[in-house]
Amino acid sequence: MAHQIEAMPKPDKILQLDGISPESVEAHWGLYQAYVNKYNEIMGKLEAADRGAANQIYSEYRGLRSQLTFAIGGVKNHEVYFDNLGPGGGEPSAEFGSLIERDLGSVENMKAELKAAGMAGRGWAWVAFDWTWKRLDVYIGDAQDTFPVWDATPIIALDVYEHSYIRDFSTARPKYIDAFMANLDWAAINARFARYNISEHLG
Repeated sequence: MAHQIEAMPKPDKILQLDGISPESVEAHWGLYQAYVNKYNEIMGKLEAADRGAANQIYSEYRGLRSQLTFAIGGVKNHEVYFDNLGPGGGEPSAEFGSLIERDLGSVENMKAELKAAGMAGRGWAWVAFDWTWKRLDVYIGDAQDTFPVWDATPIIALDVYEHSYIRDFSTARPKYIDAFMANLDWAAINARFARYNISEHLG
């Protein structure tokens, strides 16, 4: 039986953002739902794919596996993105804030670095924790399937594909990123940080 997934419940908070309209969010959510549907479709087709005909130039199996990776990125990146947005504001927890200061200088420096990454990236930018080097850093991804950096976990995800801002900001990506920063839901971000028990691995 092919593995199937469901979209996460749509949080009411993402329709209450300052400067990012509900219409834009609804359209963006539809794209996320499409990634969920496409993952399920590809998983179904993989069951019947001919493993014996797989090769690196062209094969049904290669195509399905490659596009499955893209769909997974579309699902997981958007789930972090939508979760870390909301009108609640707040600030990093003491533990997360301390790690931000240690590795990125300050919260303001982290935001500046993430904004620069968002301007430089073609699709995504993340603040992520590297489990090997035990530090936070900022990463760029040009497409849905260019993350993960091996053994690193995204804590904050910034979508900079045009679909995330074109309705509200036209081509003014910097204004969209500023609105994104102003709508960070630190309670949700802190909960994600705590869920991974990162502090226990800093020793």
